Amino acid sequence: MAQKELMTLAADLELTRVPTMETGMLIRRPPDKVFQAFVDPDVTTRFWFTKSSGRLEPGAKVTWEWEMYGASAPVKVKEFEENRRLVFDWGPEEAAATVEMKFAPHKDDSTYVNVKESGYKGTGDEVVARAIDSMGGFTMALCAAKALLEHDVQLTVVGDKAPPEGVEL
Repeated sequence: MAQKELMTLAADLELTRVPTMETGMLIRRPPDKVFQAFVDPDVTTRFWFTKSSGRLEPGAKVTWEWEMYGASAPVKVKEFEENRRLVFDWGPEEAAATVEMKFAPHKDDSTYVNVKESGYKGTGDEVVARAIDSMGGFTMALCAAKALLEHDVQLTVVGDKAPPEGVEL
């Protein structure tokens, strides 16, 4: 498709609803172990972010950091159902999105983790870009959590996502 046709198509597109990101993963460990891995920064820093100012618990306000990217996010726990459900807002207040994580028990002491993120703000392009980025980020975090909890393997997928300095694409 020619550039002019793409521009016309883009101008005709209209975002009719703000998207919700959703992803999930079966982790072959009991719900209490999987839930704790996401609320206890001693575990979570082994597969997702590199630093946290505290543990997630009812009403908690913490900051997560991804030191390799020079990025951080404030996190505010809104709902906390031990071993079942976790809801938090994250990001700067004016652009915060809401994440809901459900931890559903499954046969053989497994847990299906479902993640939904909603409430994106910005232009249509910004909202779509954030939803796509979140889909990739949460999917990588779930895969890394699965590797850690099932096989005690510490994947570095979150830290290795961005091209290393000096790599030209």
